[in-house]
Amino acid sequence: MATVTFFEKPGCKGNLRQKTLLAAAGHTVQAKNLKTEAWTAERLLAFLSTLPVADWFNRAAPAIKAGEIVPEQLSAEAALGLLLENPLLVRRPLMEVGEERMVGFDIPAVDAWLGLKNVELPEGNIEACVHGPEGHGSCGSHAHDHEEAEHAGCGTH
Repeated sequence: MATVTFFEKPGCKGNLRQKTLLAAAGHTVQAKNLKTEAWTAERLLAFLSTLPVADWFNRAAPAIKAGEIVPEQLSAEAALGLLLENPLLVRRPLMEVGEERMVGFDIPAVDAWLGLKNVELPEGNIEACVHGPEGHGSCGSHAHDHEEAEHAGCGTH
C-alpha cells in the first residue's frame, strides 16, 4: 500500500470522502493544507504540466463560476500566476506518491494508479462539493470559512 501526500482544503467534505476511500483501501494518507503549502511555480507544475490549462482549475470557485476567470482563455503563465496567488483556485486534491502525482479524484484513474480494491465506491461525482442539510457548503461553514469560500468555492473540480 502507498503513502499518499494529499493536498486539500481542510474542512472540505469532498476531500474527506476521498481520503476515507484511500484509507479504506489500505493507503496511508498524509493530508496537507493546499492554501498554506509553500508553492513555487516548479512545484505546482510538477502536478499540472501534463494537463490542459483549463483542467488546472477548481471549477466550483466563485470567480470561475461568475466568469471573472475563464480558464480556457488563459495562457499557462497567466494561469500559473493566478494559482500561485490563490492556491484554492487549484483543482483538488493534489496527490503525490514518490515522484508520481495526480490532480483531482477520478475514481478509475485513482484505482489504476493506487488501487481501491475491496472498497465500496460511492455513486456520483466524488469530485463534486458535498453540501450540508441547510445548504451550506461543507468545505467549511459560511460563518467559519466565508471569506475562503467567496474566493475559492468548495468544489473539488
